[in-house]
Amino acid sequence: MREKFSKDVKRIVVKLGTSILTSKKVNRLDAHLIKCIVGQICRLLDRKIEVILVTSGAIGAGMGLLNLGQRPKLLPKLQAAAAIGQSQLMKLYDSFFKQRKRLTAQILLTAEDLNQRQRYLNARNTISTLLDYKATPIINENDTVSVDEIKFGDNDTLASHVANLVDADLLIILSDVDGLYSSPTDRPEQKILIDTVEEINPEITKLASGPQAEITIGGMKTKVQAAKTVTSSGIPMVIANGRVEDVLIRIIDGHMIGTLFLPKATKLGARKRWIAYSTMPKGRVIVDSGAKEALIKKGKSLLASGVMEVAGKFKIGDVVGVVDEQDREFARGLINYSKDEVAKIKGLKTHEIGSKLGYKYYDELIHRDNLVIL
Repeated sequence: MREKFSKDVKRIVVKLGTSILTSKKVNRLDAHLIKCIVGQICRLLDRKIEVILVTSGAIGAGMGLLNLGQRPKLLPKLQAAAAIGQSQLMKLYDSFFKQRKRLTAQILLTAEDLNQRQRYLNARNTISTLLDYKATPIINENDTVSVDEIKFGDNDTLASHVANLVDADLLIILSDVDGLYSSPTDRPEQKILIDTVEEINPEITKLASGPQAEITIGGMKTKVQAAKTVTSSGIPMVIANGRVEDVLIRIIDGHMIGTLFLPKATKLGARKRWIAYSTMPKGRVIVDSGAKEALIKKGKSLLASGVMEVAGKFKIGDVVGVVDEQDREFARGLINYSKDEVAKIKGLKTHEIGSKLGYKYYDELIHRDNLVIL
């Protein structure tokens, strides 16, 4: 099983968590571990495997330099810690890559950079060009300017979006745990590592625990959510312990290490990945059971006749969520009409749209080509 997902890997995204980048004794960057990880990445580069690195650690590094024992709760203090720590973080990466005669490039992103289609494509093209130049992109959230409305929230989420953005063959999340365990207990003798997750069902979701450390956010819960995002797009993911010797090499070589999340059989195209996971819906359309069945089981487009209610503020071309009568989002797509227009034509037959609005752009509210079933 492992060999199947490792032998054809040409491009990977590696995410490094604060818990392994920061020394456990003091909130300072663990230079030795960073050097080891960089060495492994360079060995993969020598194999002609492209690596995009998503790194945490800026806030943790800043906390160490500021002698802060706990993660700040106020946003300005978090941003200040990130600004101080980011340069130190990149200094270490750059120096270790230079020792191996490799180039690096820093990319700082906010959720808004991926939410807007043109900025999403710009980021994708920039990373592609950097890879052509044989430079290793090192990506972090732009914590110094991010606010709640434009934050990814954690770098597990960011890594999943980056994997979709660059059309990766594999996402590897390295933390201070060996993978996903069959129970969230702290007693080692009761822990059983799950080797392979074929489907992220409610039972798997329950196994994810919250954050434990004072300098990190997310925990296993966000890692499982990241796995759900990428595997739904057709990309496998591994959670493993970053302190294990040659962990990246062993994963790529197909060794049984960490927890492997298997992807869905069908891989989404780049455009549909953006619709489904890289942009926040501007609104919602609530549809009846007949419309839901037509979308999911029959592969149909969304018509006005199946829409019951509309919510949010959206214009033509925005991404909206498609919600059933139980208020569960099951699809997303690019809408062909504005919120006010949909409110007027909801429940109508296609041939009635023109007489109601005085015009008709499209027969469909969301065309099947612009719709993703979640």
